[in-house]
Amino acid sequence: MLIDKKILSGGLAMLIVGMILIAYLNSAVPIGQAGMTDEQALDLMKREVEHKNYSTLAAMLAGVGFLLVLISFGARRKKGGAKTIEKRPPEAS
Repeated sequence: MLIDKKILSGGLAMLIVGMILIAYLNSAVPIGQAGMTDEQALDLMKREVEHKNYSTLAAMLAGVGFLLVLISFGARRKKGGAKTIEKRPPEAS
């Protein structure tokens, strides 16, 4: 088999969770209003920075999951041990 199922399932789980978090965070973007006080504007800026940081973390989670999915296609376990071929020098007659 060409696929390592453990890495594939872990990567798919990370990818799915990352995409769900990105979708949730995109639906809950902090929005300001006209006529806000300075304290409300400062609070809005803090929430925007926090939202951006969470979005970055969710994108990193999805990215690592995608990389694990790609890696799983090339990471198969070899059956048996490592085989070494030993070359012997030609014998002189």
